[in-house]
Amino acid sequence: MFLALSEMRRAKVRFGLLAGAVGLLVFLILFQQALLTGLVNQFIGALKNQSADVLVFNAQARKNLEGSIILPDQAAAIAAVEGVDVAAPLGEGTFTVLAGGEETDAVIFGYELGGPGAPTTLIEGRLPEVGGEAVASSRNAADGFDIGDTVTVVPNPGGTATTFTVVGLAREINYSVSPTLFTDFAGFETARRAVNPDATQVLPSVMAVRVVAGADPAEVADAITAAVEGTEGLTRQQAVDESPGVASVRQSFSVILLLFYLVVPLVTGLFFLIVTFQKAGALTLLRAIGSPAGPLVRSLLIQVVAVVLSGAVLATGLFWLASLGGGGGLGITVEPMPVITTTLVVLVLALLTSFAAVRRVLRIDPIAATTGAGVQV
Repeated sequence: MFLALSEMRRAKVRFGLLAGAVGLLVFLILFQQALLTGLVNQFIGALKNQSADVLVFNAQARKNLEGSIILPDQAAAIAAVEGVDVAAPLGEGTFTVLAGGEETDAVIFGYELGGPGAPTTLIEGRLPEVGGEAVASSRNAADGFDIGDTVTVVPNPGGTATTFTVVGLAREINYSVSPTLFTDFAGFETARRAVNPDATQVLPSVMAVRVVAGADPAEVADAITAAVEGTEGLTRQQAVDESPGVASVRQSFSVILLLFYLVVPLVTGLFFLIVTFQKAGALTLLRAIGSPAGPLVRSLLIQVVAVVLSGAVLATGLFWLASLGGGGGLGITVEPMPVITTTLVVLVLALLTSFAAVRRVLRIDPIAATTGAGVQV
């Protein structure tokens, strides 16, 4: 360790630049991961953070919540499937609303109070208890969706304006990157009739299912699909993962992240390989005066660890700065586990790629000190 740290002190600029480069690359990895999570949460956070174990779509909707409706006979059949404890309607729609004195688009979810489909990430206030109350996304609190604010659905001609009072805020419940409200299903029906006064019946978008205690949601979802014609049951996680567009976004980000994960260890490994060649004479002399290969290899690996950890610390600081204020509205937050996991993965990969430099150290022939040959290639 003394040899490793002594060399790093003598070459502060060289090792500092490498640590900075690693830090910037790790920062980009962390930023891309957080950006992916933020985008997914803004697109389908409402599905991810609601209480239903299973969501049952119309099969023709192809897992698209906006295009799904459940007919009354289908709803009754779903409730009768073995493993279903409660099956309740869950409605979803995008409406023009008046909030904070301005018109904007907002998504409204309607669920049966006390039943499945309620938001699960409440951070302030309470859930709706009577009609006309709603929980809003905390991300949009400053836009007229804070506790105590009223949100009015702008009616079409012939319709009646519907007003909701925000009584709670929940984290990460946006849908389609829009302000989102969770209210009772009767309120959702009223909002639907406000924009479509001629509607004779408001059908739920999906059925929100709570499975019986001990039942496997995946098995219940498959049983519903098999038993009820024209429906497709999905677990909550399946509804998130298979939502249209989400898989494509994740695949695109995965390619970018893979490239970053390849670049960091390659840069580190190449640097230490070059440094090993540059100091071949000194290493050969150390071997010639009796220094075993083990301490020299450990010194190299200690330097790799020190550089990567220094870069990770720098990356975490930059990531924290980027997350201030929610990362410019992108929903970026610093969480310990992604930082730790990313650092460990990068460290392991850097150690693996440094084996090329280790191999060069192990191949040093002490007799070369008498010939000036240096490292044997």
